[in-house]
Amino acid sequence: MAGNSFGQLFRITTFGESHGEAIGVIIDGCPAQLPVDLEYIQSELDKRRPGQSKITTQRKESDTVKILSGVFEGQTTGTPIAMLIPNEDQRSKDYTHNQDVFRPSHADYTYQTKYGIRDHRGGGRSSARETAARVAAGALAKLLLKSQGIELAAHVSSVGKINAPNVDISDIQEFINQREENIVRCADPATAEEMIEFIDSIRKQGDTVGGKISCYIKNCPVGLGEPVFDKLHAELGKAMLSINAVHGFEFGSGFTGSEMRGSEHNDIFVKNHLGDIATITNFSGGIQGGISNGMPIEFKVAFKPVATIMQSQATIDSQGNAAEISGKGRHDPCVVPRAVVIVEAMAALVLADHFLRNRNSFLKF
Repeated sequence: MAGNSFGQLFRITTFGESHGEAIGVIIDGCPAQLPVDLEYIQSELDKRRPGQSKITTQRKESDTVKILSGVFEGQTTGTPIAMLIPNEDQRSKDYTHNQDVFRPSHADYTYQTKYGIRDHRGGGRSSARETAARVAAGALAKLLLKSQGIELAAHVSSVGKINAPNVDISDIQEFINQREENIVRCADPATAEEMIEFIDSIRKQGDTVGGKISCYIKNCPVGLGEPVFDKLHAELGKAMLSINAVHGFEFGSGFTGSEMRGSEHNDIFVKNHLGDIATITNFSGGIQGGISNGMPIEFKVAFKPVATIMQSQATIDSQGNAAEISGKGRHDPCVVPRAVVIVEAMAALVLADHFLRNRNSFLKF
C-alpha cells in the first residue's frame, strides 16, 4: 500500500494497524545531535491517547513509546529513528458484527473495493489510531523547531455551532496552559465549559458532533515554502487533510477573504519596533506566494462528526443486500479534543521538512 510516507528531507513512514500488535513510525532525515526529550515525546502522546476523559473513547491505551534506533546518549545520530507504540487494549470482538457490512461514512467500502481485502477490526490502517505514530514523530519535529525558536500551538475553537472568541497567542506557553486546564482543550474557559456540556449531551444521545481546531505558529522565519506545487499553505493543507475525519482547511482570512475587497484584504508592510519588516494586518495568515513572511502562521482545520454512532442505521452488506448496523465498542463523541496534538504534530512535520529544505535555498557569501 502506497501513501504511508510524508515529507522530503524530514521524512516519516508510519506502520501498523488499530488491532495489530503495535503501531510505529520511522523518521529519516532528522539532523544529528538534536537532544531527545523522551518525557516530552511521551507527554505529547498522552494528550492524544484514548480514555483520558468522559468526552473521549474509553479504550485504555498507555501509548508508551519505545525508541528502537537512531538515538544515542540522549541525542539523535543522524540515522533512521524507529519508534514503536504497542497496542494494549484491543477488543476485536466489538467489530465482528460489521465483518460483512459496510459502515456508513467509514473506509470499509472503499478499502474493500480498492484492495479486495480489509481489516474490519477497527478499520485497520484507516483507523485514527494510526495518528499516534504521527504524534510521536511530530514531537521530535517540535523539538527540532524549538531549537530554532519556532513555537506552535493549537486549540479547539469550535464544537458544533459553539464558537470560541479570538484568543491571545502572544505567549504560546500561557496559551497552552490555559488550553490544558479543561478536557475539551479550548483556550477560552467559558466556552470550554459550554462545549463540554454539549459534547456530553451528544454522547448520551448515542450521537457525535464535529468541530474546528485553530493552530498558531510564531517565530517562523521568512522563506519557508517552495514554488510552485510545494507552497507552504498547500503542504499544510495536505498534511491536515490527511488526518482522519478532516473535511476542511483554511489559512489566514480563509473563506471569509472571498467576501472582502482587495483594499480591505491587502496586508500593508511596515517596519515594527524592532526594525523588522512586518504587516499591519495578517489576512495572509503568515504566508504569501506560498512562502512564510515572518508573521504568525494561522490556520483552521474542520473535523466532521465521528462516523460511528450508537444508533441503528441502514446500510448494505458486501453482497449488496440491504442491512442494518449500529455502533458498538468505544468511540469518541467528538474527535477534536484529542486531535489538537495531531494537528500540531502534522504542522511541525511540515515546518521541520521545509526548514531543512530552506537551508540550501541560496548561496551565502
